[in-house]
Amino acid sequence: MLDPAQLYQVDPAAPKLDEPVLIVVLDGFVDAGNAAALAVGALSDGREAKRVAGFDVDQLIDYRSRRPPLRYETDRWSEYDPPTLDVVAFTDTGETGYLLLSGPEPDTQWERFVAAVGLLVEQLGVRLVITLQGIPMAVPHTRPIGVTAHATRPELVEGHTPWFATADVPGSAAALLEFRLGQAGQDAMGFAVHVPHYLARSAYPQAARVLLDHAGLAAGLYLPTETLTRAAEQADTEIAEQMADSDEVGQVVKALEEQYDQVAAARESGNLTDGLEGGELPSGDELAAEFERFLAQSEKPEGGKSGHDDDPPREPPTSPA
Repeated sequence: MLDPAQLYQVDPAAPKLDEPVLIVVLDGFVDAGNAAALAVGALSDGREAKRVAGFDVDQLIDYRSRRPPLRYETDRWSEYDPPTLDVVAFTDTGETGYLLLSGPEPDTQWERFVAAVGLLVEQLGVRLVITLQGIPMAVPHTRPIGVTAHATRPELVEGHTPWFATADVPGSAAALLEFRLGQAGQDAMGFAVHVPHYLARSAYPQAARVLLDHAGLAAGLYLPTETLTRAAEQADTEIAEQMADSDEVGQVVKALEEQYDQVAAARESGNLTDGLEGGELPSGDELAAEFERFLAQSEKPEGGKSGHDDDPPREPPTSPA
């Protein structure tokens, strides 16, 4: 493998933080409800970002699959917005410093990229890496938003009751990063917020707020969520209006509520087979299938955005994962 250190450069003027937390959000994979993307927006909204390191995207990105925009004006190209994959330093609302790695998920060289991040983690003295994403789930928006937590050590996710057991899902650079960091003895964890599958392709700021709440608690940070709270209130109003106009949506939500309540009661009792129809516990196959559907519907045609606005609504899986 080529030297991973050649994939990035550390800014000589980068601020020095004392054992910071590194939050990682890579776009291009599953992010139902734009939850992780909205979380990144909230972290950067109105707060100064100081560049710490940057990756050589020319080695990592396939521009033909995700074409960066160029602006054309009358008779010339006037502006280019290149993709960036940077580590930047922020401070939380209590003025504690932390790091954020965000940008496009690498199309190639995953192992080399992961090794490079590992070198950065060591070089910058990072004590904990946290990844964020939204996943589509067969859950209703009328119940508390759930989160699946995973980590390199059980102690890091203590108190988080699993929603499902085994699941084979499409891989991602962020998941591989957590896996490799764990093998190297570095603390890393991730939060995947459960977004109702019928809202997965819309902005769902409620889920982003939950992500930042969990990340802040795990990291000991006071992460800003004010803009997400305001956006969530507006989204709640819009969802209620849409439900009032559709009996079909209301029926789907009602069925999901009953399903959710059965599983929630079983989780509280400590026996996940209690209260489920037929005594069957979802194995994770539903989650994997939902991932595949979401990815297929999110594929971008060359040179344009995803084109699925006219797709018909999908039926919920038979059981929540």
